[in-house]
Amino acid sequence: MAGSLLVARREVRAYFDSPIAYITAAVFLVLAGTSFMNSFFLAGVIDMRPFFDTLPFLLIPFVPALTMRSWSEEHAQGTVELLLTLPLQPLQIVVGKYGAALFYYALILTGSLPIVAMLVWLGEPDLGLIFCGYLGAFLLGALFLAFGQFLSSLTHNQIVAFALAALLASILVFSGDPRVVEVVDGLAPLWQPGTAISDSISCLPHYEAFVSGLIGVDHLLYFLLMSGFFLWLTQVGLRRIQY
Repeated sequence: MAGSLLVARREVRAYFDSPIAYITAAVFLVLAGTSFMNSFFLAGVIDMRPFFDTLPFLLIPFVPALTMRSWSEEHAQGTVELLLTLPLQPLQIVVGKYGAALFYYALILTGSLPIVAMLVWLGEPDLGLIFCGYLGAFLLGALFLAFGQFLSSLTHNQIVAFALAALLASILVFSGDPRVVEVVDGLAPLWQPGTAISDSISCLPHYEAFVSGLIGVDHLLYFLLMSGFFLWLTQVGLRRIQY
């Protein structure tokens, strides 16, 4: 734990030393807030559902922008070998970098709390439902950060890392969109391939369960196991470099 915290502190300082991180966070919050306010004034319902419905699609470009430099920059500058010479296990380094990214992402999510304050001031929103939505948003971001870091560890080029992570995020999100599922099912009605893909790999149904207030074990396990799998792949790749 001490080794992971050491790496995490280093990474958190790197996030806050970069103006790109501030710009990215500001753009994300502005887009999320604007989308919510548009839906709020149209529907006139004291509910955060429009915010959570838009969030997965905003995370597709946002999270890869956070993770693209995590390992690709280390490879490009040759510092990954220096990291591996420290008295740390690859898993400690991976967990440290991942923990720093989670911390930064959680800070950005807290930037949307003024929306909650506004809803409480205007009426009586379901705070339990809002809490479930934030939990789902955190777990969804955790999954995106996990595979974003893994894909960043495969290349020296940050743009390639961003493109790969955005592509995988798009697949995981859009494969669960009902409109996409309906189109894909129409290609082979007897096999229902769209439904099969949505039920097996897409993150959207699991995320929407949290937004609807359903904290099921299967939905929790999906995010935890998928995130853990990509972190394991990242440390396996580091061990290959180390030895």
